[in-house]
Amino acid sequence: MLNKNLIDLEALSVTQIDKLIRKARKIMQSPADYRHACDGKILATLFYEPSTRTQMSFQTAMLKLGGRTIGFDNPMNSSVAKGESLKDTVSVISGYADIIAMRHPIEGTAMAASLYSQVPLINCGDGGHLHPTQTLTDIVTLSCEKGRLDHMKIGVCGDLLNGRTVHSLIKTLAKYEGNSFVLISTKELGVPLYIIDILEKNGCPYEISHNLAEAITDLDVLYMTRIQRERFLSEAEYEAQKYVFVLDREKLDRAREDMIILHPLPRVNEITVDIDDELQAGAIRHVRQNGADSSPAAGRGLYDQRARNGAERALLRQSQMHHPKRAVSAAFELSQARYADVRLLRQTNQLRRNRLCPKNQDPTNAPFSATL
Repeated sequence: MLNKNLIDLEALSVTQIDKLIRKARKIMQSPADYRHACDGKILATLFYEPSTRTQMSFQTAMLKLGGRTIGFDNPMNSSVAKGESLKDTVSVISGYADIIAMRHPIEGTAMAASLYSQVPLINCGDGGHLHPTQTLTDIVTLSCEKGRLDHMKIGVCGDLLNGRTVHSLIKTLAKYEGNSFVLISTKELGVPLYIIDILEKNGCPYEISHNLAEAITDLDVLYMTRIQRERFLSEAEYEAQKYVFVLDREKLDRAREDMIILHPLPRVNEITVDIDDELQAGAIRHVRQNGADSSPAAGRGLYDQRARNGAERALLRQSQMHHPKRAVSAAFELSQARYADVRLLRQTNQLRRNRLCPKNQDPTNAPFSATL
């Protein structure tokens, strides 16, 4: 499957995604069978942006597969602080490692980095664009809990404009037959129109809601997300948005009993602590089944850290064990040339921040005028 990088799940077919899910579930069920799958292999984690679960779960996954890890979680502790370019960092680190997992605050940087890497590269979040590895965790959890990924009504709530987990999840679940979506946000934080284009292209019904209490009543899945303070231009803008959508006891009582609540974490204030006991009860049940810790805020049980670890171990094993170091093909480089220097991507990011980048345009596809 993965003789490529994992930048966007859009590049994978439903068959390939389902294969990864099956592999993750096999690892979750029989972890001992995979203890030596990555013996002698090295994972480099390059995290230019804060992370708790994603970075540690990748490191844990590699260790449980028998491999080792190197990397940084603060670029100021690396030569980046001295002005080293993305190209030079990735070119050098890819000579040390067999696979790279990278997070960066600028949209499109994972694609740029993949052009310079000698080894497969996994996108662990690029700004407000995408987060494919979180989506793998989410769909493994859904597969375990619902037994399917199709014919569901999925509500996504919160910061849908900047929420990279939301964008990846919608793009992926839109591939499956019979899914529909309820997009719950303020007018200012609605999904980019290119996500709407994807829903329409895939024939997925969707509705836009500004009221969580009304939208929650007939959902199969509720995907709660925080309002992303770090993506706002001013504190005042953030303060105006942060308490608009809060899942509390009153709203939860309106939901169907079999509705699943997912949250990519971290939680800030969008799920109240007064319903933690109920969520924890579901989580404990899931822990007993799968033998690993879960988050208490993820819903009727159902954010499963075991699913995260299983998905990432499956991804690491399949992406690098069967595909040694490779050069990016000339055709691939040509087709992705607009990503070829992170300085260009900084322009895109600035356009987005200034609201000049058209909302219906994928931010990594904005026109560039700079040269290398």
